[in-house]
Amino acid sequence: MKIKQFTLSQTAVAVAMVLATAPLPAVHAQEQATVESKEKNVEVIQIKGIRGSLIRSMDMKRESNGVVDAISAEEMGKFPDTNLAESLQRITGVSVSRSNGEGSQITVRGFGPDFNLITLNGRQMPGTGYTRSFNLENLSSEGVSALEIQKTARAENPSGGLGATVNIVTTKPLSNPGQHGSVSAKGLYDSSNVAGEDVTPEFAAVYSNTFDDERYGIAFSFSHQQRDFQKQQANIQGWQANVALPDLDPEFVVDRRATGADGEKLGNYYFPKDMNYGIEDIERERTNGQLTLQFAPTDNFVATLDYTASNAVTGVESIGWGVWNEFGGNINAYELDENGTAVYADIGGNDGSFTANRGTTEIKAESVGVNFNWTANADWQFELDYHDSNNKADNGADKGLGSQGQIILGSDQLITKYYDYRTGDVPQAWILWKNGTNELAAGEIDSNFSQFTHSPGETSIEQLQLNGQWTNNDFQIPLVNVKFGAARTEQTMGGHSGWSGLRGGPGFNPAYPQIFPDQMFIRHSTDGFLDSFNMGSLNPHYYYSYDFDEALARQLAFLTEDVMGADVYSIDPYFDGIDSESYVEEVTNSLFLQSQWDTEVAAIPLQFNIGVRYEETDVTSTVRQRVETQVNWESPSEWITQYEQGGTDNFLEQQGKHDVLLPMFDLKADLTDELVARFSWGKTISRAPLGFLAGGRSLSGSPKPGSRSGSQGNTNLLPFESTNLDFTLEYYYAEGSYAAIGYFRKDVDNFIQTTITETTIEGLHDILNGPRYQQAVRDIEARGEQATSTAIFEQMLANGNGNADGKIEPDAADPLIVWQISQPANTDAKSVDGFEVAVQHLFGESGFGFGANATFVDGDVKFDVNSLQQQAPLTGLSDSANAQLFYERDGLSVKLTYAWRDEYLIGVGQSQGSADAPPQFAENYGQWDFSVNYELTDELTVFAEGINLTDETERGYGRFKEQFLFARQYGPRYTLGARYRF
Repeated sequence: MKIKQFTLSQTAVAVAMVLATAPLPAVHAQEQATVESKEKNVEVIQIKGIRGSLIRSMDMKRESNGVVDAISAEEMGKFPDTNLAESLQRITGVSVSRSNGEGSQITVRGFGPDFNLITLNGRQMPGTGYTRSFNLENLSSEGVSALEIQKTARAENPSGGLGATVNIVTTKPLSNPGQHGSVSAKGLYDSSNVAGEDVTPEFAAVYSNTFDDERYGIAFSFSHQQRDFQKQQANIQGWQANVALPDLDPEFVVDRRATGADGEKLGNYYFPKDMNYGIEDIERERTNGQLTLQFAPTDNFVATLDYTASNAVTGVESIGWGVWNEFGGNINAYELDENGTAVYADIGGNDGSFTANRGTTEIKAESVGVNFNWTANADWQFELDYHDSNNKADNGADKGLGSQGQIILGSDQLITKYYDYRTGDVPQAWILWKNGTNELAAGEIDSNFSQFTHSPGETSIEQLQLNGQWTNNDFQIPLVNVKFGAARTEQTMGGHSGWSGLRGGPGFNPAYPQIFPDQMFIRHSTDGFLDSFNMGSLNPHYYYSYDFDEALARQLAFLTEDVMGADVYSIDPYFDGIDSESYVEEVTNSLFLQSQWDTEVAAIPLQFNIGVRYEETDVTSTVRQRVETQVNWESPSEWITQYEQGGTDNFLEQQGKHDVLLPMFDLKADLTDELVARFSWGKTISRAPLGFLAGGRSLSGSPKPGSRSGSQGNTNLLPFESTNLDFTLEYYYAEGSYAAIGYFRKDVDNFIQTTITETTIEGLHDILNGPRYQQAVRDIEARGEQATSTAIFEQMLANGNGNADGKIEPDAADPLIVWQISQPANTDAKSVDGFEVAVQHLFGESGFGFGANATFVDGDVKFDVNSLQQQAPLTGLSDSANAQLFYERDGLSVKLTYAWRDEYLIGVGQSQGSADAPPQFAENYGQWDFSVNYELTDELTVFAEGINLTDETERGYGRFKEQFLFARQYGPRYTLGARYRF
């Protein structure tokens, strides 16, 4: 390890410790300590490396008010993990959700990303795109000096962190006078990569310096990372409950559900809407930069100007293959397990397809801020802070498309399809084609449809905060200080979307296989696909890939307006204008008052904090309304909503308002020199999800049978309001070593539940089961044939029910469509409670150490998988555990870490699930990571890292584990690099 010496006074050291652990915000308190340190001299030893990071984090935890955890950089430019989310999961009670195999968003004590607030140097940060959630994988760790996780209520913190408030503290030059720098470079090898570069670069630089007797300071950081990798996956979009079943011969039915006294089977039953497999080749680039300028014209004033920017670009090209299912008389055979889940099904009709996708998403975030910190005298300190921050997400960053594109080719010339999940980790799905085999010939592949979408979103925040602190130096009372402040926060979240519709058909009617030459398709074996799972003998045993650009060009050239009419092939996502547009603006004015008191009872030092925060929020929702005119049946498996054309834009504006009073109380007792007890009580809030606040009504643009859905917002939703209780006991028995146990309880009022109402809308008629539809069924059955959706569609055309374009339009004799309209509303209170345990131990001067923690949570917020009623569960609730073992001595640092998270509810609703809003669960996940650092000199370190060493995979399911939803495989990745510091 490296030891660095510099000079500070004992008074400055004490002030720095107190102010750095009592947020005003914390980063600016550090600057004040620096101002007071200029004229004093005392030697301070700062320990670097893993040991130093753990000691600093433990000291911050011990000295803090309320329940706080922290992670400190091991040295300038070196955070414990390259991804901030991966670092945060080492904290007790924190678990992560993953995106592309990397930690992305955090869950704290069972409360998911929308319930946690991310701040940067005490400033509230906007969520990623049109959300409240902040994607931490887009922010590099090089310019970060510490992460502070406040788990209990603090009046001085902005609201929004019902689970926790995470403050990202960045490098400030006046907090660490002198010249300091670090540069690093490494190569990343991702074992999953196939199409990209086998080794991709990552480099970073951090620099800080002060000038003119520490009157001026400058710090900047820059990092750039590239990663090429492959994701293999299998997916089911949704499960349908209680679909119509035909009367089948008993030899074709196995139903293991319990039987009632009347001989009827008990309970619900479920069938998969599709089954698809895919391979994604992904290229990702992330660039981060930060510049900080500081000026201290006097010893009691510091001005700071800072700019932070990040840019993350993710490009995806993929190929997929699979089947699509409609239900009814086309179910030929099935097997249901004890829960009513289909583990085998023989389903006729519909189609099988090969899908090519291409898209690039760019996420750009910027934050510019100015801060003035003035210590008027020994009693008074003031701080004025302003920042303007935004976070934009754009999935149309592909320069050729300007959208995300999907091209689906395949055929409906099949006899039947099979689904089988009786063995293996992933279901099997294959087709018996009319050519008499289970393999489609290249010459039989036809155009199904293509679609192009563009849905950019942005969240921006302007925030002005004025804070003050009065320190009691005159009155002989236990009052130490009083903090107070006011703030105004204007947050705007919005976005729009465009959808081209289904271009070039859809649905093999008419057929155009001649567009595509046989040589355009490359046949592949599925050997080695998803080989980290037990795949058995995978069916289908093959798939076709094809060039996205060639398929696009051929359809553009052939499927012209002369050939297709209104279905002309187009890549324009705004072919018929903007499909939806919504904005939510929240203006929050707040005041807070917080006091700290120190006293002693029975020779036990006590410190307590009392405070209150008041906030008033005005909400304005602006939504573009589209007028639906009818729903056409355009192919056997595609139903398309039609809209009024040529009208003026109709924007609906709605208002909402709420206010909250958030009291808090902390008590800290130093029972002995080693033993600390804490009690905290307070209220915190998280505001409603943005999609719920956006008013107006929207209906599905593709309302297939079983998915005639819509949604309606509620601008007057109240925020989730939690009353929190915490008890902790912490034993600090040696330098860098401690053990802690804590109990927490959160009683959350105003929980939001989505209710579904069956609604008919005048003028929107349903072809399904109308007189013409029923006549087609009778015609088919009279011939002794099976009435599949394909057969019914073709029979209706034969009966003269189609228009000139071969589509079927509704008429007045058809019944009205029954829509399932969901709308959120505040409901009753729910509770979550749990225990946290943690231990950290350094084995003297041996160089060895370890840390471990676990969180156990429970509550009345779980999803009842046996109920089809609408529910208001808590997403993200799960137990979690983390451990690390390390050795650090004589320039060698070795660390092995493990992070585990139990199964949890990802969310409610599946994209093709039935109207009862079925759940999505993630299975438990555990990951091993490894790192080695060796100091060749005091300045130069070489290092190697291994991530996901055991090739852990991700898998999800619906109501029951047999209701497969996804399996994902990424593979381990490794880095080798060097770091030079000065």
